Amino acid sequence: MATKKIACIGSGSLHFAGVIANLVSRAELAGSEIVLYDLVQDKSERMAAMGRRLTDQAGHGLTVRAAGDITDTLDGADFVLTSIGGSGGTAISVYGSYYHRADMHISTKYGLVQVIGDTGGPAGMMMGLRAIPAYVDLCRQMESYCPRAILLNHTNPMAPICRAMRKYSSIHTVGICHGVQNTIQRIAELLDRPPSELDCKWVGTNHYYWFLKVVHRGQDLTEELFAKVTTIPQDEDDVLWRELSAAYGVVVGIPGGNHLIEFYPWATRVRSQGDQPEYLADCARRHGFKESDPFPTRDDASDEDRAKWAKMYTDALDGAALPDRSAGRSFGEEPIDDMIVAVAEGRREVFVLNLPNEGVFPNLPLDALVEVEAVSDSTGFRGLTVGDCPPVLKGMLEKRFAWQERVADAGANGDRKSALQAMLLDEMALSPAQNEALLEELLEASRDRLPQFFS
Repeated sequence: MATKKIACIGSGSLHFAGVIANLVSRAELAGSEIVLYDLVQDKSERMAAMGRRLTDQAGHGLTVRAAGDITDTLDGADFVLTSIGGSGGTAISVYGSYYHRADMHISTKYGLVQVIGDTGGPAGMMMGLRAIPAYVDLCRQMESYCPRAILLNHTNPMAPICRAMRKYSSIHTVGICHGVQNTIQRIAELLDRPPSELDCKWVGTNHYYWFLKVVHRGQDLTEELFAKVTTIPQDEDDVLWRELSAAYGVVVGIPGGNHLIEFYPWATRVRSQGDQPEYLADCARRHGFKESDPFPTRDDASDEDRAKWAKMYTDALDGAALPDRSAGRSFGEEPIDDMIVAVAEGRREVFVLNLPNEGVFPNLPLDALVEVEAVSDSTGFRGLTVGDCPPVLKGMLEKRFAWQERVADAGANGDRKSALQAMLLDEMALSPAQNEALLEELLEASRDRLPQFFS
């Protein structure tokens, strides 16, 4: 049995309800300690109470507690799990916060009607600028209290946040997402094969990748897949997948059309949200942005909003249950507990992770953040070599890597020049003068969350 200390930072996030349920269900972690920390102490306490309830049911002897300070949380930790949105704790989610809605409204004013706005574009950049300082500070504290711990990040924009932590600290950091797995599931549906039986080769970074090869039990199905994707009937939910794959001659990854347009942004160049395909406009509204709403204020949560959030939070914790593994694990699940157990026991298992390239794709920058298959061992995770990236995709990715680098530097250092350069590199770039004006409005709207830009 592997007894470990697992620190959860931003533990008031509902992301941790499922994570903790999975962790306490693992007999391999019997006797381990899960320590929760959140700036809103009450949320940590309530999450810890849920964890203790499930621990008692599981019977593996894990302990779950909330800590009042970050030092206690980190001291001697083996793993640090994070979900820090950088937008405060009063909103139902980061997407419903004043800050993210302000990002979306201001971008729309300049003709960029984003959908989710958490990976690219002005809104994605701003999410990074607000979160990166907290992550870099966390890593520096980890260097003092748990320098050998592995940090598993769940927050978007994944790549620039992870790049900042890798660049400005020595902490072994990985990013966790399920977009690649979702694409493989969709591919499996088209090919009528179980997703777990497909051997896939892809190249890219978080939410932005292309599938180069798909094999089922030794049979190469790449051409069959390409034919099926590029002849999908006219269906709004799949039209971007079909058209982009046909244009590039390779199957584009599809974490969702709502993410794809952050990299192929013609759908943002519309007069209004109502001119977007309806499924994209609906997605934006579900993520807290409705163009017809008035510009938000910093304290615009109504009593009704707060009551809705409190009920949702309470219901989620009360409804949390131990996982039923009788039918195995869902293919699209983010298996954080499997990752921790694999490292704790020195198992060599394969996961999809966001990691520095370090030779996975020999013709791409070594320190660029890529989303790849990675093998675990007792020291952490390392990417599995794929081979050279095709030239056209290489050019597109290197531009995205440069954007990620500029956002990482801007967030860590409060550097307006780096932020402006990121905007000029982005697929949603405006003229230099427009970008500069847009940047100043965005920074001002988040002034109280961006002290590094205003000190």
